Amino acid sequence: MLVTKQTDSELDLVQIVQLNVTASSKEEVIEQATQLLVTNNCVEPAFAQSMKDRETRANTFLGRGIAIPHGIAEDRHLIKQDGVAILQIPQGVEWNPGQIAYMVVAISAQTDGHITLLQTLTGLLQNEEQLQQLFQTDDEQLIVTSLNKASEEPEESEVLIDFAKKFEWTLDYPTGLHARPATKWLETARQFNSSIRIRHADKTADAKNLIALLRLGVREGTSLTVSAEGADADKALSVMQILMQSLSAQEKADAELALKRQKSSPSWQAREDLAAIIGASAAPGMVVGPIYRKIKHTLEIPDQTESLSESASRLHRALRQTKTQLKALSEETEQRLGKQEAKIFLAHIELLNDTDLITLVCQIMADGHGVAWSWNRGVERMANRLSALGNPVLAARATDLKDVGNKVLFQIEPELSNTSEKGCPDHPYILISDDLTPSDTAALDITKVIGLATSEGGPTSHTAILARTLGLPALVGGGKGLLDIANDSHVILDGTAGRIYIDPNDEDITSAHEWIAKLQAQQTKDAETRQLPAKTTDGTEILIGANINQPDHVAEALSEGAESVGLMRTEFLYLERSDEPSEDEQFETYLAMANNLDGRDLIVRALDIGGDKQAPQLALPQEENPFLGVRGSRLLLRRADLLQPQLRALYRALKEGAKLSIMFPMVTSVNELLKLRALCEDVRVAMDAPSCPIGVMIEVPAAALEAQALAKHADFFSIGTNDLTQYCLAMDRQNPTLAAEADSLHPAVLKLIKLTVDGAKDQNCWVGACGGIAGDPLGAAILSGLGVSELSMSPLDIPAVKARLRQTQ
Repeated sequence: MLVTKQTDSELDLVQIVQLNVTASSKEEVIEQATQLLVTNNCVEPAFAQSMKDRETRANTFLGRGIAIPHGIAEDRHLIKQDGVAILQIPQGVEWNPGQIAYMVVAISAQTDGHITLLQTLTGLLQNEEQLQQLFQTDDEQLIVTSLNKASEEPEESEVLIDFAKKFEWTLDYPTGLHARPATKWLETARQFNSSIRIRHADKTADAKNLIALLRLGVREGTSLTVSAEGADADKALSVMQILMQSLSAQEKADAELALKRQKSSPSWQAREDLAAIIGASAAPGMVVGPIYRKIKHTLEIPDQTESLSESASRLHRALRQTKTQLKALSEETEQRLGKQEAKIFLAHIELLNDTDLITLVCQIMADGHGVAWSWNRGVERMANRLSALGNPVLAARATDLKDVGNKVLFQIEPELSNTSEKGCPDHPYILISDDLTPSDTAALDITKVIGLATSEGGPTSHTAILARTLGLPALVGGGKGLLDIANDSHVILDGTAGRIYIDPNDEDITSAHEWIAKLQAQQTKDAETRQLPAKTTDGTEILIGANINQPDHVAEALSEGAESVGLMRTEFLYLERSDEPSEDEQFETYLAMANNLDGRDLIVRALDIGGDKQAPQLALPQEENPFLGVRGSRLLLRRADLLQPQLRALYRALKEGAKLSIMFPMVTSVNELLKLRALCEDVRVAMDAPSCPIGVMIEVPAAALEAQALAKHADFFSIGTNDLTQYCLAMDRQNPTLAAEADSLHPAVLKLIKLTVDGAKDQNCWVGACGGIAGDPLGAAILSGLGVSELSMSPLDIPAVKARLRQTQ
């Protein structure tokens, strides 16, 4: 046996070589490899089970007689130092059906070292003659030398040869191989045990590696060779060929739509073969810079038992100290970002008041576990329960619970906080992570962090909300491939399009900087004219409103050019708190909003709870699919205890001189609207209050199709394009995988909008829009062309929309 140490800029690992190993099974090889690593102080003995667990999740057969068993990520705490145990098995051992391993390289890597080690092994796969020599040699040093030499960068002309079974195919995707189809290739390839390669000219990629696929730089018309090796190679190739061809129609349709958008609304265009990862847009803007990956380290929580009374005292002190810390963080966030954002941390305090959580932790302590270990286990269990419910809002609460849980844990065991994170760079960078907690995002140093990208999360998460508030370009839901980008790599992040471009060259970066400068110049120009009306060239004036939640947001909206509030979201009075707002509190809020508008129009949307907006204090029943359940007006008609106080508060504000309209969400039938109007009239008469316009949101296809009938009983419509798109296309708008396809400018959605406008035309019922495309300059121009006369949007979108409308015929 030979034991050496390799140390260079990339690797620092123990190398152990054992020749002439005999084994009857893969499991026996793994046991022998683990013993070598244990003997040389690389891993704990339990690492053998971790490697076996990995085999049930993925195929570790690299190809051409080499297997690379390694542990699962959750067990990295079992690794003491990076190392490889190289076992030569001249007689071979079956790794998977049809795959024989003659050399096994068992890897123990604490961080992402195993990726580097994989790179060192790819060089060996290029030389069949050398491999056969290594499988039979009695020279241990030759194996070490060959392995280390393989880590050197290959020449540009070198290429992995194709496997014996293969097919040729010419890619016909108009925009080449980008992240969305590449992800589908990868997901399909991973269903098979066989190794699958994609070759383009002199470049070869593992079909199960997203970054490798993107770096092929495949354009339309490129000839590809797809090859496979393994027991299910024939089936893998057949399925891969069908999939690759089946994606062509959608790719061509998407490219045609993108071309139309490009002609109507020019945007930065990357070169065709520039690799990109696509997520969901979380905050607009474009930045160029190096990335820093925020790696979450697995904490080793001590399970140090003590008396139950002492444990309870430590827990109580930690909870009290954390609540004090959160109050301070809330106050700091309010000064920096605003009241609404600060409420996130007040809600975290309420999470610590959860009696179920505290009871669970105490039960675990009573079973004989230490307080830190018990707290961490209790938080994990509660968070997992929330995540398992399949509700995006509750999943976000699970993230919040883990966030605040760590704060308590660090109060219990302060030394843990010193190992929880590595230091960030001292220069501007784009932050990449699997996800960020609200605390992480609020505490970002925006003199250094210039953009955000996460592999998980959705566009309505707290991270996305705070990113928009901070003005940081951001994308979310980029997928696991995002985390494969190497630290310090320069990328181009387009938050508006929800794309991050990898491996840009100097020309790409120069072009992006030029576009950023152009955007900034245009934004400055738009801002100078933001107070002018949005009057098209043919003299049609579009009323521009703002979507806001609180009275203190009015001043900002007016300063950006808003002429009204087209959507006040009253659900924010209920969210991020543990109790319900009283009638008096609602009345004061509505009156303050109207007073701050000084006679301008105010449209108040009645409570819109359900779907992606949940208020735990309302104790609503768990639904299999909340987007198709009791939400919006359906809920209000079933819960008089929610509707009546809100109506009384609104009519009290009207009696005090407020100028406002009431709008009901998720109306699907005339019968619903008549019931809601009758309830409004009952409250108005009882209070002797003045009347006000009553409108409905057009959010479901049924309402658009029934627009003419609804218009007979409504004073106005407001089209909620986000939900209308979701229900029309049957695509969950919270699903980041579908974000790029859930297009509100889809022809079917536009037809429903036109039906709505036409249905209202003869009934003296005006039509507005308050969904996402109302704040998009191109979308706003299209909506105005369809006959929409009022648009409401985020205040920051107003200057650009007004400028675009003034150029529209």
